Amino acid sequence: MDILQNLGLGFETAFTPINLLFAFIGVALGTAVGVLPGIGPTATIAMLLPITFGFEPVTSLIMLAGIYYGAQYGGSTTAILINLPGESSAAVTALDGHQMAKQGRAGPALATAALGSFFAGTVGTLALALFAVPISQAALLFGAPEYFSLVVLGLIASIALARGSVLKALAMIVLGLLLGTVGQDLGSGTPRFTFGFRELYQGLDFVALAVGLFGVAEILRNLEGDITRSVMVQKVKNLWLTKDDFRRIRGPVLRGTGLGTVLGVLPGAGHVLASFVSYSVEKRVSKRPQEFGTGAIEGVAGPESANNAAAQTQFVPLLTLGLPVSPIMALLLGAFIIQGIVPGPNVINDEPELVWGLIASMWIGNFFLVLLNLPLIGLWVKMLTIPYRFLFPAIIAFASIGTFSINRNPYDVYAIAFFGILGYILIKLGNEPAPLLLGFVLGPLLETYLRRALIISDGDPTVFVTRPISLVLLLLAAGAFAIAVLPTVRRKRDVVFEEED
Repeated sequence: MDILQNLGLGFETAFTPINLLFAFIGVALGTAVGVLPGIGPTATIAMLLPITFGFEPVTSLIMLAGIYYGAQYGGSTTAILINLPGESSAAVTALDGHQMAKQGRAGPALATAALGSFFAGTVGTLALALFAVPISQAALLFGAPEYFSLVVLGLIASIALARGSVLKALAMIVLGLLLGTVGQDLGSGTPRFTFGFRELYQGLDFVALAVGLFGVAEILRNLEGDITRSVMVQKVKNLWLTKDDFRRIRGPVLRGTGLGTVLGVLPGAGHVLASFVSYSVEKRVSKRPQEFGTGAIEGVAGPESANNAAAQTQFVPLLTLGLPVSPIMALLLGAFIIQGIVPGPNVINDEPELVWGLIASMWIGNFFLVLLNLPLIGLWVKMLTIPYRFLFPAIIAFASIGTFSINRNPYDVYAIAFFGILGYILIKLGNEPAPLLLGFVLGPLLETYLRRALIISDGDPTVFVTRPISLVLLLLAAGAFAIAVLPTVRRKRDVVFEEED
């Protein structure tokens, strides 16, 4: 009965006019950035963080979450129509979706993506609702040593599932941890890495760092490449699926939903991993594997369902443990902190309207997405013709003004420029900035729990291995690291991310 009461509270919160409006704005923006290759949900959420500062916490999170799962829907549109995924998890959708479009079946491909996404998103949200309370209650048994070990596990596991070199990912995490220590020590007040600049005494601004590292750096990277797009399909017809199409997508949608629901909670790019694993599974179980790559509708249904289910269940560790498993979840964790909310298992008890309002809004958002994506497909096709030279200056100006408006500190704008250039250099050197952001967000938590654990144990470091839960978490972290550096696993990671590129 508790779950029904909680969901009742959630729908009561989500159905207020202001929350409905921002859920709609969030999913519409998410669809737009998913459709437009080159921006992506991470950069968009980073750049919209400043304007959400003035919102109520639940309204802010409803909109930001809507951008994220809306982008999963939108990413498939460009993957199918122009063979250019708007979002990384839609890369595999392009393999068969674009072939279907070339055969004049763009409508059924888009309808399959939308229906599979709606079903998977709905089931993924249900899983989130069912598991949120039990995991939060279990997390209440955690003390400072367990939280320290949990954060270590989250950081190490994110390396295992991140793209590129393990060593570089580890280096990025360490750099993020170091950047997180800039500012006055909370215990002694001693300035650390401030180099005499008083503006750094409060630490680096999370919003400026996120906007620069993801927003500006991504735009700089896009500007150097060929950003012309040709839309092969100007008008999409016949969106309704045939009886045979329904029969063929039924199994892939169910399997993709199950895979995405489970893999979404893994640290790293869980939604990307889910879509690739789903495609691989569908090809293996299909009676017509030779059709994959030439326009098999199962190759669209499975991956699209998997990435949308994973997008919803990525919220489970964030809402129950306060642990972000991806850069986007780290940005949402930052949104919690900006709103003065301490993430963790107590959030679900202390802020029930926020947590259950957010969960309920995901069902509403998924319903909005079906209404937005299929009937308005012509509008999204038109958007593909907007030149980037008009979009990028407007986006940077908008993000800079928003960041400045939070603290009215001009150094925050300089910080955007600095981290934008730093992010661009890191990308050019083959370093993904995502682990850096995770390190920056989790670094202060790691330090806080380490100090508390040592104070409680009178400085005895064995406290981390003498408490069973903490020991198990550290062993899992060691296991995740060992697996990540195994040659066979490294080769498989390289293959997956080469295919994605």
